[in-house]
Amino acid sequence: WRYHSEEELGGSSHWGRLTSYSGGGYYIDLKLTREESAEALQVLKEKLWLDRGTRVVFIDFSVYNANINLFCVLRLVVEFPATGGAIPSWQIRTVKLIRYVSAWDFFIVACETVFCVFIFYYVVEEILELRIHKLQYFTSIWNILDVVVILLSIIAIGFHIFRTIEVNRLLGELLKHPDTYADFEFLAFWQTQYNNMNAVNLFFAWIKIFKYISFNKTMTQLSSTLARCAKDILGFAIMFFIVFFAYAQLGYLLFGTQVENFSTFVKCIFTQFRIILGDFDYNSIDNANRVLGPIYFVTYVFFVFFVLLNMFLAIINDTYSEVKEELSSQKDELQLSDILKQSYNRTLMRLKLKKERISDVQKALQNGTKELDFEDFKNSLKELGHADHEITAAFSRFDKDGNHILDEEEQQQMKHDLEAKRVALNTEIENLGKSYSDNNLDENLSYVEARNNHTNKASWVSKEEFQVLLQRVLQLEQSINSIGSKIDAVVKKLDVLERNNLKRKDLLGKP
Repeated sequence: WRYHSEEELGGSSHWGRLTSYSGGGYYIDLKLTREESAEALQVLKEKLWLDRGTRVVFIDFSVYNANINLFCVLRLVVEFPATGGAIPSWQIRTVKLIRYVSAWDFFIVACETVFCVFIFYYVVEEILELRIHKLQYFTSIWNILDVVVILLSIIAIGFHIFRTIEVNRLLGELLKHPDTYADFEFLAFWQTQYNNMNAVNLFFAWIKIFKYISFNKTMTQLSSTLARCAKDILGFAIMFFIVFFAYAQLGYLLFGTQVENFSTFVKCIFTQFRIILGDFDYNSIDNANRVLGPIYFVTYVFFVFFVLLNMFLAIINDTYSEVKEELSSQKDELQLSDILKQSYNRTLMRLKLKKERISDVQKALQNGTKELDFEDFKNSLKELGHADHEITAAFSRFDKDGNHILDEEEQQQMKHDLEAKRVALNTEIENLGKSYSDNNLDENLSYVEARNNHTNKASWVSKEEFQVLLQRVLQLEQSINSIGSKIDAVVKKLDVLERNNLKRKDLLGKP
């Protein structure tokens, strides 16, 4: 038998129950029939292919279910520790390597195409913003999150293309050589990493929703609370993990040789998190050490669960109360009424501009002549600030014969059309103003009532508070008086200096 490296086999490392293993080793391909495979295994057994130096055996095979179009890549593992015995484990990866078969799959192709177009658009947009803001662009956490989402999406697109090409290559080789082993383990492994990456990317995309709903003060309470208490939580975390790791080390040394959940330091950490959540096995701790076991458990629950955890909740609760109180006295950064008001103003401005243009054209037609020359029409409207292309378009629309002269019939037609447009615009402006005023009136009434109620509640103060406020007002008045006297003294000095300068100029100006 000859040892093959990981590069020769095209394999990947494996993380087993005991340790991790490289992709290299001794291998044999089993035959297609049961009898031939049994014969090959009998030869390996007789020639001691497994000996005392063997630490792990892998059995890799792949199956395909054409009914549901899924590949299942399996790996059966048996590890042999130095102490003797065998520890079995397995790894099953179910993946869809042939992507586009049914009509639904082609609908997914269309969705993936739209996704690629959106990613390309956002890449261009972020590049333009980066050119404008340069390094200041990365001062916002939302911009960093956008870059992370875009980068993960680009990697996902690249892997998707690579996976499609590689699957076609492997299936082509399998059809040409059906007797060889089809090794889909590499693709199955990276398909799993691809799914993990997409899961993280989708998580960040959901977090981005907070960016677009931050205009509402209710939605900003969470982010504001966490941002304000970040320093307090950091100081608390240092104290918490000092105590937590101390108990983890204590549990590892006391119960590590007898309790599975404390056999390693990492397992001790996760076991203590489970104790906080109420998932623990007290009997195993008590049986491992009847004296120190109960002491460890009781003191850990008291200090960590009852004291430290409640301190953490108190920090969050106090900060949340402060943020909620502050936000209750503030107006939202962007109310729905503000959006309606802005759209109303823009629409009203456009309608008024159209109305003014119609009025200007009507003025140009009020010259009393039966025939109106294009040059006279053009000069009249240019004096009112209209552009040449607008004047030409308006004149050509009613100049039916194209002689650059509007006769009496053409002028009447223009006047009739302009008057109809003016009436329609007036009606539209009135309806727009009426609908907006009704909605705005209801909002203003509710806002005024709420403000009056808040004012009435906040207007009552106690006698002690009134005395404190009175003293502060008096102190402020004295400070303002002293500042005013100092300003007067400075002004007088400036007047004296100015007079002296004028006298010097007069003296220098005399012969």
